Amino acid sequence: MGLELYLDLLSQPCRAVYIFAKKNSIPFQLRTVFFLKGETCHKEFSQISNLQKVPVLKDGDFVLTESSAILIYLSCKYQVADHWYPSDLQTRSRIHEYLGWHADNIRGTFGVSLWIRVLAPHIGTQVPEEKVKRNRTYMDHALQELESKFLGDKAFLVGQQVTLADLMLLEELMQPVAVGHDVFVGWPKLAAWRGRVEAFLGAELWQEAHDPIFNILEQMAKKALPMPPPEFQTRMLLRISKIP
Repeated sequence: MGLELYLDLLSQPCRAVYIFAKKNSIPFQLRTVFFLKGETCHKEFSQISNLQKVPVLKDGDFVLTESSAILIYLSCKYQVADHWYPSDLQTRSRIHEYLGWHADNIRGTFGVSLWIRVLAPHIGTQVPEEKVKRNRTYMDHALQELESKFLGDKAFLVGQQVTLADLMLLEELMQPVAVGHDVFVGWPKLAAWRGRVEAFLGAELWQEAHDPIFNILEQMAKKALPMPPPEFQTRMLLRISKIP
């Protein structure tokens, strides 16, 4: 069957995997799993990954979840350009340092904007205002640390070339941007960094990967978004309740 990637491009980790595979001309079969249709809970998908989350990589009988693990696997198997996941131990360790921090400070923070603006209202509920304000505070604190600790005066997060870390971060930061909250305003170093990463990836690939998320507010206004089945809405409500 060859390499299969199970993705939904509304998801920021899925976009990171998709962009990486496309940019590096890695052949794969795209298996789209629509979150809003509740397809991550379908029996067929659960047989591939009982975590019921995307992204998922399936390479023959080998199944791998978690975007950072998938990106590292693809880097090593397909021997992509060294700058993505450098062979130098210290540089590679800096990537892992960032990815550890990313999991705690970025991953559960910047995606909340989509829930606030789109997903919660779509199923007839709201994220409490105190949580919205708290999330803005968390984002501002993370942006400050990104500029001061990780980016500094470097062109990219861990040096002078694009790595997996840059791709993982940029996709998270694009999530609030796509729903009207431009997190780059007031952070000039991060704004310049974004421009460098986008230029490296190229406009065509960038647009291709981001069309679904860039159009989501328009789709919502037109009432064109699929309504999740009732059992999946229950899971969505649980996720909303867990927003800090």
